[in-house]
Amino acid sequence: MKVYRTEDLRNVVLVGHNGSGKTTLVEAMLFLSGATTRMGRVEEGNTVSDFDEEEIRRRLSIYASLIPVEWSGRKINLLDAPGYLDFVGEMKSAVHVADCALVVVDSVAGVEVGTEQAWAALEERGLPRIAVISKMDRDNANFENALESLRRVFKANFVPIQFPIGSQAAFEGVVDLIAMKARRGPRGEIGEIPAGLREEAEEARMRLMEAAAEADDELIVKYLESGELTEEEIRRGLKAGFLAGRIVPVACAAGLSTIGVGPLLDLLVQLAPSPLEARPVEALPVSNGQPEIVQPDPTGPTVAYVFKITADPFVGKLAYFRVFRGTVRSNSHLFNVNRNQDERLAQIFVMRGKEQIPVPELVAGDIGAVPKLNVTGHGDTLCDRSHPVRIAPPIYPTPLYAVAVEPKTKADSAKLIPTLQRLCEEDPTLHLRQEPSTHQTILEGMGDTHIDVAVRRASTKFGVEIVTSVPRVPYRETITKVAKAQYRHKKQTGGAGQFGEVHLRIEPLPRDGGFEYVWEVFGGAISSNFAPSIEKGIRSVMEQGLLAGYPIVDVRVAVYDGKEHPVDSNDISFQIAGREAFKLAFQQAGPVLLEPIMQFTIIVPEQFTGDVISDLNTRRARVQGIEQQGDKSVIIALAPLAEMQRYATQLRSLTQGRGVFRMAFSHYEEVPPHIAQAIIEQARREREAAREKA
Repeated sequence: MKVYRTEDLRNVVLVGHNGSGKTTLVEAMLFLSGATTRMGRVEEGNTVSDFDEEEIRRRLSIYASLIPVEWSGRKINLLDAPGYLDFVGEMKSAVHVADCALVVVDSVAGVEVGTEQAWAALEERGLPRIAVISKMDRDNANFENALESLRRVFKANFVPIQFPIGSQAAFEGVVDLIAMKARRGPRGEIGEIPAGLREEAEEARMRLMEAAAEADDELIVKYLESGELTEEEIRRGLKAGFLAGRIVPVACAAGLSTIGVGPLLDLLVQLAPSPLEARPVEALPVSNGQPEIVQPDPTGPTVAYVFKITADPFVGKLAYFRVFRGTVRSNSHLFNVNRNQDERLAQIFVMRGKEQIPVPELVAGDIGAVPKLNVTGHGDTLCDRSHPVRIAPPIYPTPLYAVAVEPKTKADSAKLIPTLQRLCEEDPTLHLRQEPSTHQTILEGMGDTHIDVAVRRASTKFGVEIVTSVPRVPYRETITKVAKAQYRHKKQTGGAGQFGEVHLRIEPLPRDGGFEYVWEVFGGAISSNFAPSIEKGIRSVMEQGLLAGYPIVDVRVAVYDGKEHPVDSNDISFQIAGREAFKLAFQQAGPVLLEPIMQFTIIVPEQFTGDVISDLNTRRARVQGIEQQGDKSVIIALAPLAEMQRYATQLRSLTQGRGVFRMAFSHYEEVPPHIAQAIIEQARREREAAREKA
């Protein structure tokens, strides 16, 4: 593949709901451009962009793939992004390095929840977009209904620049409303518009002309005076409105039969912005520098952003990057701003699915990959050391689904954490953490499919077998009233004895008050040298808990009296005395369990609002408010984590997959007594079982 100039590049991300036809559309573009000699099919597992074992097995896109297509002397870098909700991180990463988007909408289903999620990501990034109504050769395909669903759901000016000639099995081409020509077949052979469509085409072209005129002051004056624009003027106004986000052009195609795909590629060449026409990215300041607008100048100081990492135990790490400025060359060195280290770049590749095509260099605006970087990770910026800048990564959603993980066998133990860490390096929406209160390793993701893919990948790619379970809820223990207790530890054996007596008082602190330790001993009843020993004993109990084995929090402990022996008192004596005195006081201080309360923001179509609220009421949730956003309800609720650990799956079931939510920790509050008793009893049984097993 030759090295293309910046002005000849187009970076286009394909987004839409899972199953809307994105991957098939990419296959058709590859086939028509001559990059492949045979079209792959998702059902047969032989597409260029869905090459991972899991993608083939599940028949859906899981990872964003880079597919360059050469057409009319241009290189179109297609980024095929997954539409399944669990893999939103891959979609956001692809959107972050694109200059425009194709929003692919199924001609039968219309706008779906994945379409809405993708649209929100495009809005966040401010990308211009073209709506493509796909699968026009399907049974029940309906261009007008799909277009109406776009207009109903999104607040945008959707302007058809094509409409179909025929539909379903009779779909044979599109009407180009700019040139007022029929374009039939895969490549769009030019001909006359059928007589039966001529009047409809004239009306649609008039609306297109009005939209183009409104995007340009000169054109609107001419249009008002003459009522007509030339083809070239329509293109100029359309592109101005498109780049400004005031117009969303609407096209149509059928990927499987490749009809309309040639005209769509022509449209991308003409309408999609080159990196020179796209909105430049703003780099963050480094050290004491200033924010900087990074213009796509191939001769400027190099800036490359790493938007994707793939890890393989045999091939190693492959870093996908976009060059925002300068030129990246094979066998060169760049500076990683995020890690403050130099990186040597070996051979640079242009990726076509999993195929690696070596190139000598990539200029500003192009996208490629490089293997075996030492320290570079997802979201890092590579640049010239003499001119350091940093590109900000997108804001990824917080995880919604968690599992506790443990190795299946002892042989898997040593590799468990390193393997999961490598998987998390690849995917910014996959998080790994240790929960100290439950002593569990927690893997968090966007849903059960997301986690299942990660676990299977650990097995197939890295040979680590993992067992998952529902995480234990990180409860806390605390007290509700003041209590006093004393304890004397006395032990006499053949040698030196042990003696320590501690009198203490415990008091509840406000929520999130932590732990306070106060020394109120006066007159030398106990030497202050033993104060740390008593505190150590108390802390050992607080870490392990007394009710159900969870940490004790929000307590003030005041040691106010005690006794010591001139010979037998020592560190261990007062540790034990402090520990036991605390246990006695805790039991008298109205101990309770605390549970984490999460704040949920749930967005569902209005018709499902009642079902969702009814379900929340069964989960001890408290609805704080409901707002309307178009035909959507936004429900704000507080709910215990214990009742909501599998809510991602339940919400999709309740809303036919159209409900989404986000959650954040809010606070801890007391567990209702009847529920707390069951938790304490379960913990007791588990302790007894563990003792018997030991």
